[in-house]
Amino acid sequence: MRWTDVYEIAMGLVDSRPEVDPITVNFVQLREWIMALPDFEDDPERCGEKILEAIQAAWIEELN
Repeated sequence: MRWTDVYEIAMGLVDSRPEVDPITVNFVQLREWIMALPDFEDDPERCGEKILEAIQAAWIEELN
């Protein structure tokens, strides 16, 4: 999984963090959780705020 796999990452977060409301997660924590996903293997330096916003939005969408 890479940073651009927004929906795949969102599904991984839904599965690994079912108790979390994604609206309450700050970007620092979100980035750490993404990098901890078992299939994630992208360069941490390639991540930016826009990517994290897109992942958070996809995570929220998956829960609705």
